[in-house]
Amino acid sequence: MNAYSFFNPEPAATAERIFIETETGLRYRYADMREETARIANLLRSLGLQPGDRVAAQVDKSPQALFLYLACLRAGLCYLPLNTAYQRDELAYFIGDAEPGLIVCAPEREALYAQICHTQCLSLNAEGRGSLSDRAAEQPDRFDDAQMGLDDLAVILYTSGTTGRSKGAMLTHGNLTSNADTLRRYWEIEADDVLLHALPLFHIHGLFVAIHPLILAGARIFFQSKFDASAVLRRLPDATLLMGVPTFYARLLQEPTLTREAVEHIRLFVSGSAPLLRETFDAWTQRTGHTILERYGMSESGMITSNPYRGERRGGTVGLPLPGVSVRIMDVNGRPTGIGKPGAIEIKGPNVFAGYWRMPEKTQEEFTSDEWFKTGDMGQWDADGYLSIVGRAKDLIITGGYNVYPKEIELALDALPGVVESAVIGLPHSDLGEAVTAIAVVVDERLQEAELIAQLRQNIAAYKVPKRIHFVRELPRNAMGKVQKNMLRKQYGI
Repeated sequence: MNAYSFFNPEPAATAERIFIETETGLRYRYADMREETARIANLLRSLGLQPGDRVAAQVDKSPQALFLYLACLRAGLCYLPLNTAYQRDELAYFIGDAEPGLIVCAPEREALYAQICHTQCLSLNAEGRGSLSDRAAEQPDRFDDAQMGLDDLAVILYTSGTTGRSKGAMLTHGNLTSNADTLRRYWEIEADDVLLHALPLFHIHGLFVAIHPLILAGARIFFQSKFDASAVLRRLPDATLLMGVPTFYARLLQEPTLTREAVEHIRLFVSGSAPLLRETFDAWTQRTGHTILERYGMSESGMITSNPYRGERRGGTVGLPLPGVSVRIMDVNGRPTGIGKPGAIEIKGPNVFAGYWRMPEKTQEEFTSDEWFKTGDMGQWDADGYLSIVGRAKDLIITGGYNVYPKEIELALDALPGVVESAVIGLPHSDLGEAVTAIAVVVDERLQEAELIAQLRQNIAAYKVPKRIHFVRELPRNAMGKVQKNMLRKQYGI
């Protein structure tokens, strides 16, 4: 048993069902998916990869990209998805840390990877073509799935590091299967559902939350290569589900064609990866007659809480703990808080990850003595057990659904010629939720904001690059010398 075989409990029953349909009209049945993943799994084995070895993938969204991930599960390999926006320095760290036995990337990035490392590399483009597909086509379409335990490693997801060093969250086959089964049941996903999938495939939302429960149910997925509000609205009449980040809903509300008639066939709208503004929640209900279901999760655990499918969905909350997941909120003295009192969110359950890759000390630090994981988020309960996220520890910024830790950006900015020091904050943004904003002290008054932003774009992912860089003579500090980011947020958040 492994996560792949768990997701496919009755292959004969689903063989002729459509698994994925693309924007160009290509259709892949569940039988096609099984054959394609078998060919890729056979190819991976032929390259000398053994259970537990890592496969890194920085590829554009395509059915073949998803087949690669599922093939890794079948072969017992550890899948390492990388954001397509990552640049050279980031990639060098990830590859050096994870030491994958294979890298799969877009054809135009093969030369870059050749400079970074000597790992074997295959290509895969946005149309699903490349050396990976070519070589897989020569392999048998049957594969004996690897027998893996629930505690065996399945995926490493790199999360931004508060000290500038990213951490690899190790997710097991048991983590993936428990969360998938829970979500399928809790959101009542069935074989006749059709998911409009407009998310990327390189993080937990698009790859796990929006895929695993659908496969488990034998349902259908329509792949949209990227989010486009008008394209989503054109396709919604053929769907029953949409999963998105708050930015999706904010942008859809700007479309004049968003009406109750346009979404009358939708069974469920789900939002996550960033806080959903109450204004967006209320506007969506008023405009469409649907109430968005907001949930809460993280790379280290998958989904933790969810507003109910049947029951009241409360705006401004992320709902109730999912079945099998325990959540507690603790004060500074390590005692549970009362109703309406904020504290640190800690979790326990079969969905919680196995620790950080090659960081045993960090892993130990992030778990309590009684083995609860400290999420780093701050929350509070209401009288009915609904959880609200009221803050985030360590100044995490969530922009467009992506996590950005200020320290990583500060290190990149401080390394540029002419920059003495910097502070990075998140400011409210109507579209992105938060906009990454930097305040910098420079030695050369001739430095230009646009020049620094252009240099940062060469070193870090575009979503991490500050939208604005403000120049100051000095950063505000308290008596202990710590930069007072609360003052910066107040000054620049106008």
